[in-house]
Amino acid sequence: MTESNKAFPADCNMGGRLPTCSPESRAVSVILKRPRASLRALTLLALLGLAPLLQGCFPMAVVGAGAVAVSASDRRTLGAQAEDQEIEFRGGSRINDRLGDKGHIDVTSYNRNVLLTGEAIDTASRAEAESIVRAVPNVRGVVNAIQISAPSSYTSRANDSYLTSKVKARFIDNGGKFAANHVKVVTEDGVVYLMGLVTHKEADAAVEIARTTGGVQKVVRVFEYIDAAPK
Repeated sequence: MTESNKAFPADCNMGGRLPTCSPESRAVSVILKRPRASLRALTLLALLGLAPLLQGCFPMAVVGAGAVAVSASDRRTLGAQAEDQEIEFRGGSRINDRLGDKGHIDVTSYNRNVLLTGEAIDTASRAEAESIVRAVPNVRGVVNAIQISAPSSYTSRANDSYLTSKVKARFIDNGGKFAANHVKVVTEDGVVYLMGLVTHKEADAAVEIARTTGGVQKVVRVFEYIDAAPK
């Protein structure tokens, strides 16, 4: 087992080009050297930085599903933030094109590690969705939490959105244990998945808040751990 493989739970499949973990994995700690931002992402960010100066000359171009929003307070590099949005757009579009009504699958990327949630009609569709995302440029790892079932109802999805909002709201008032914008919340069928670049102490605090939020059935850690919070 390589040093990077030690960061993943024992039930993760390390045989492929990228690690794949089962939905039962309680935590995924990706302790890897931060990759440099790609030239494409840096070019995109440079154009966005020039946008205010260019708006008087011609309309601002929209890239992918919309203009890329980046934040200087995010622990991810600006390049990683841009690439995460590109991964989500490309991965989601390719899955929809290839699978169509064979599933309802969401693609969430954080620091180039991808979480797949939702439903697929069979194991073949579930595996194909994972393969599609693996082929997207800059993806570092995939956690496949897709369930084999019929697509969820609109009522269920609305409830998941409500639970995500409740958890995020409680994160804001956490006594200074962690910054709310450092933890990404994804909810599927009452199960809350937490992503982010956090310390173990921050992760524990976030999990405790999510776990004690009304309506949450289960909390799954999909964190990338860091040794200490940046100053």
